[in-house]
Order: sequence, then structure tokens, then C-alpha cells
Amino acid sequence: MKKLLSLALALLLLTACGAPAPASTTAPPETTAPPTTPVPTTMPPTSGLPLYADLRYIAAYPDYQPKVVFEAHEYDRDWMHTYTFNESMSFSGSEDLQAQILEEGKNPGLGVRSLHAQGVTGEGVNVAIIDQNLLLNHPEFAGKIAAYYDSGCDQPDDQGSMHAPAVVSLLVGETIGVAPGAKVYLGAAPSWTGDSAYFAECLNWIIAENEKLPDGEKIRVVSVSAAPSGVGSPYTMNQEMWDEAVISAQKAGILVLDCRENSTTGIIGPAYYDRADRESPVKCSGGFPPVGNFSGTDWIGVPNAYRTMAEEYIEGEPSYQYWGKGGLSWAIPYAAGVLALGWQVNPELSGEQMVELLFETCVTGANGANIIDPVAFIAAVQETVK
Repeated sequence: MKKLLSLALALLLLTACGAPAPASTTAPPETTAPPTTPVPTTMPPTSGLPLYADLRYIAAYPDYQPKVVFEAHEYDRDWMHTYTFNESMSFSGSEDLQAQILEEGKNPGLGVRSLHAQGVTGEGVNVAIIDQNLLLNHPEFAGKIAAYYDSGCDQPDDQGSMHAPAVVSLLVGETIGVAPGAKVYLGAAPSWTGDSAYFAECLNWIIAENEKLPDGEKIRVVSVSAAPSGVGSPYTMNQEMWDEAVISAQKAGILVLDCRENSTTGIIGPAYYDRADRESPVKCSGGFPPVGNFSGTDWIGVPNAYRTMAEEYIEGEPSYQYWGKGGLSWAIPYAAGVLALGWQVNPELSGEQMVELLFETCVTGANGANIIDPVAFIAAVQETVK
């Protein structure tokens, strides 16, 4: 029952948690461009299946979505990129396209892989994540978990969660992550309890671990794909404990990014790629597909849709899941990864300075939203190096 509640709440959290920006630095082309599925021109749908439907088959939760194979008349091939699916289910007759979309979704886009090709991978940077319980040996992040702490998930050692492998792979995944060279301190919190005390305990553990680290190896940012306090938070108990822990982390020089409406931690907003040009920040839209409806200058739009991420519910059974439409949960670790790239380039910059550069290098997206520009951000960080 706890596991089912965990999954249900994780899915709930995935629904949405100034002057014009300077022009973007054009991202250099990739050495090998990933395949891109065609952008459909036909009107959906013909099968009756709604766009952006969640079709994942999860053996650990057979009642969640029990269908394993979708026959050709049960889905729209032209609109497969909008569905959320995984490797445990299949689209009969379109297995090749399913594999192509999964592979395409591994690319962070926005020039990130061009930065990797230049050696900017987050190497030597320590970051942290607070999320659900995690199995540590998925190929995307095996060996990248510097330390692990469970504040009370109370789950079997051989069982994982939906949320944690996804956010970890988006941040440091070997083929998926924005900062594959970084190491993660992972605090596991039972998000299904509605109690912020577990999140606060994890953050206090991160602060204590940080105190043990020598200068040059400090934890720079904590990615929290949840809103443990604030208006509308699903965590109704001990919110003040989270607020106090965040203040302590900030005093220790640790940047905290979460899903709250907060001027210091809640600076990341949702955005999505133009699938015809995944590398272009200016073609991204703020908000959620299919119609972007978020804009403004007090937050930074970060991609959270059309992405592939790690999945492992049972130890020894690593897999991948693709999300046609994600929530703010997927944007937070992406942003933390971009920051990790910056700290590799100049570890002397503070969190506040990094955030200032993120805002300064944002571009104006297709619907007027601020959109993160990793290439321009790294160029600006490089200019600060003495």
C-alpha cells in the first residue's frame, strides 16, 4: 500500500508544481545529431486514445495500467511522441519508432551535448537531490551516488520508486543527464506521508555532510522536485521545518531549488522544446505542451517534456521511461545540472552569482517566456574566470 501511495503522489506532483533577455549564443552543432521523429501535420486523434496519455506498463503495479501491447488501431503513430510510455509495453507495428522516440528523448537538447563534447560535464562538482527511495545501480548513475540517506521511506531494499531514478538520471545520467560528471548526495524522503519533516531531515543531513567536505568539494546545489511548504503544498505537516532547513542550507552556501512559489528557491518554471529543433532555446515555449501558457521574467523556463529518463522498480531490472508531458519535477534537476556545469568552469562563484548569470543569459522563447540557455550561460561563466 505504501508503494502504491508513493506512486500516486509522485504522479500528482508531476502536474504543474524584466527587460527582454539578451540574445543567445548559438549552440554549436552536435558531432552526431540524434534522430528526430517527424513532426506530424495530421489532426489527432483517430484511435480515440487521448494525446499525452500515460501508457506505461509497470509490472510492480499491474493495476496501474494493465495493457502491455497496444495494437495499431489503438494508438496514433503520428502522435506517439505525446504519450508517456516505457520499455515494458509496446506499440505493435511501431516498435522501431518507439525505440527512436526513447533514444531521441535521452538528449537534453539546448546545446548541452555540445558542452559535453568540450569537456564541460560537471566533473568534480558535488550536488544533492531529495526525492524518494532509490536503487543505486542503474547504468545511468551507478557509481555516481556519493552518499545515500533514507529519512524514513521504509521500503524493501530490493524495490525502488518511479520518481527518484528519473530525477537522478536527468541530472547526472550517463546518456541522459545534463551533468554526467557530477556526483550526487541523495536524501530519500517518504513523499506519500504529507509530512515536510522528512524533507527537512534530509536537507539537514546534506548540510551535515557538506560540513565534512574540504573546500573545493562542497555540495553546491540541492534539487528538490517537490514543494515541502508554501501555498498549495501537499505537505500539510511541519512546513516550518522545511523553511528553517532551507535557511540553514543557504547560510552554509548551498543553493536550494524546489517547486515552491519562492523568490530564492522557486525560480524554475516549466518549458518544452520545439521538437523540430531541439537544440534551440528561442524556439522553446514556456509552460506545458501542447499550448504554452507560462511567461514572465521572475522565473526561468526549463525543459520538462519529450524526455526519456531512468526507471527501476525491482533491483536488477533497469529500464527507461519516456514522458511526452512532464511536470516541474523534471525541470528542477535539469536546472541543477546546468548549474553544476557552471561550477566546473568556475567553482569560485556563489549560488547567487550563478543564478544571476542564469537570468542574464536567458533567451525569450516562442511565447515570450524566459528560457534557459546552457551554452550562453557557460560562455558567461567562462568570462568570470580570472
